[in-house]
Amino acid sequence: MAGAEQVMGSDRESRPSPIDVHVGSRIRLRRTLLGMSQERLGESLGLTFQQVQKYERGVNRVGASRLFDLSRVLDVPISFFFDDMPESLAANFGGLPGRRSGSQSETQDQFGDDTLSRRETLELVRAYYRITDPSVRKRVFDLIKSMGPAEP
Repeated sequence: MAGAEQVMGSDRESRPSPIDVHVGSRIRLRRTLLGMSQERLGESLGLTFQQVQKYERGVNRVGASRLFDLSRVLDVPISFFFDDMPESLAANFGGLPGRRSGSQSETQDQFGDDTLSRRETLELVRAYYRITDPSVRKRVFDLIKSMGPAEP
């Protein structure tokens, strides 16, 4: 019996945690939105691109100090890595303080799960942030919002 338990335990340990997978996907999302390669992110953190790949797949767990470094290099708050976590996953851990919910999740459901990782979305975001004049960028933002359906 002990052998069977060890096999089951090691199998469980070999699979990435769903939370680690989610955090990794958020790292990949932000890196991609910034147009940053895995190599460049790795260099900024003192890692190899293979280590970055493992973080992004959730194979390697991201420790607190590494999460802090990632938030600094990717220019996002630490909470970004936990945003948009599926309700079922967050519920298993008693929810996460400061999580985005409600309209953000509903909006994402309307567009499907892969909206933020589509090439079109990434190109749009990159083009938007290349606009250097803040007032022009704000007008473009307002224009795009006005073209979509009214928010509830």
